[in-house]
Amino acid sequence: IPKGTFSVPSVLRTEFFKKMQHLPLEFYDVRSHGDTMSRITNDVDNISSTIAQTTTQLISSILTLIGSFLVMINLNIPLTLVVLLCIPLVVLLTKTIASKSRDYFLAQQQSLGSLNGLVEENILGLKMVKAFGKQKDILENFKEINEKLYESSNKAQIWSGYMMPLMNVINNFIFAVVAIVGGVLSVEYGLAIGTVVSFLSYSKQFSQPLNSIAGMFNTIQSALAGAERVFEILDTVEEKEDIHGAIELKSPKGDVEFKNVCFSYDKCAPILKNVSFKVKAGEVVALVGETGAGKTTIVNLLTRFYDKDSGSILIDNEDIMNLKRDSLRKYFSVVLQDTCLFTGTIMDNIRYSQNNASDEDVINAAKISHAHDFISKLPKGYYTMVSGAIDNLSQGQRQLIAIARAVLCDSPILILDEATSSVDTKTEKDIQNALVKLMKNRTSFLIAHRLSTIRDADNIMVIGNGRILESGNHKSLMNNKGRYYEMVISQMGKLSD
Repeated sequence: IPKGTFSVPSVLRTEFFKKMQHLPLEFYDVRSHGDTMSRITNDVDNISSTIAQTTTQLISSILTLIGSFLVMINLNIPLTLVVLLCIPLVVLLTKTIASKSRDYFLAQQQSLGSLNGLVEENILGLKMVKAFGKQKDILENFKEINEKLYESSNKAQIWSGYMMPLMNVINNFIFAVVAIVGGVLSVEYGLAIGTVVSFLSYSKQFSQPLNSIAGMFNTIQSALAGAERVFEILDTVEEKEDIHGAIELKSPKGDVEFKNVCFSYDKCAPILKNVSFKVKAGEVVALVGETGAGKTTIVNLLTRFYDKDSGSILIDNEDIMNLKRDSLRKYFSVVLQDTCLFTGTIMDNIRYSQNNASDEDVINAAKISHAHDFISKLPKGYYTMVSGAIDNLSQGQRQLIAIARAVLCDSPILILDEATSSVDTKTEKDIQNALVKLMKNRTSFLIAHRLSTIRDADNIMVIGNGRILESGNHKSLMNNKGRYYEMVISQMGKLSD
């Protein structure tokens, strides 16, 4: 039993984490990370402790119930029927209290998840909280959620606390009824007094397991509420599976084409409207436009982080919906605007894109991305520990590591989403020189608000209102004096053209 007891939460955590890897990104777009963390930790721990505390006792109680029942039948069937007639009363009581207390236990777990989410946000954004003097506001939010947690927890305990005393009343009622009926049977039908006394003893023993289960009621209801939250995630629809007969993408050249692609995140407000364009292998394409225009959405669709609503996206004339998702993504090198580093050494983080890369390969990638100089100055160099949460590197340094990771990946299609947004002007210039080498013979998509970084792109597409407003190289777009021209002038002045 102990082995099985401890394997259940382990299996649940594994299945939960496995599920997280297969859920679509839109699931996380609308979910609090703290609440998700609460489910895999607090709720699973709740289930684990309940199983550990109650499994043996439940089995013992069930065996005692069965044994007592068999003995009572053997002693006297009419008296056994009297006991059984009282069972519906127990069931009704349990059902009534369970329905009430379960709602409050569920509210308790949900409030705990919200509280964890607020604490997580506060820790990650503590600088902003202090910078804007919002400590009192965040404390008020905390108190409000904490009060809801207290109220739901208190009501859950009150309702579940009714179980034990009411069970005692019912058990005493059963005992009294059995004693009265036994007395009548003894006087009227000659039932032996010894049999009645023995039956009363076993009926008491029969009701004792019910008391034990009632004593575990709080714990069980809390675990059931936690299980409901855990299985809500486990039952969530996963990312769409690859279509039947999906093929592997092998050694693509890097031709990319969008045909009348439409997309919206919430299926209501369209982000892209009939977007069409072609990119030849090895070309450098820059996507520019106002914030929220749909630039990042285009590369999100290309990598199948999200699936388009209509239209088609092709790589080497093959619709990406016909390709296995994993085989598609391994041919992309990606540097996102939000730099993500994992807990581990700098060496491990750069090697993340190519597990079998040697230390020499990692260092060469860092040199190309101009990360080597600052890494070498760190006390432990490439073996310095970093984390996604610990602020031991500047944002610019983190971005350089992310670029080194993309360099090491050496994929035919490169995506740079504001890859130099957090570095100084000198470092940006060095990186631009490095990126020229990096983008050679690669299909590259650049997303940038600093228009100086995309002047040399083969094609510049200006995105606005979900459409491509204009496209061409820097010179032709400046001559057109359209939206791109206006953006350049607003950033760098008339001398820029």
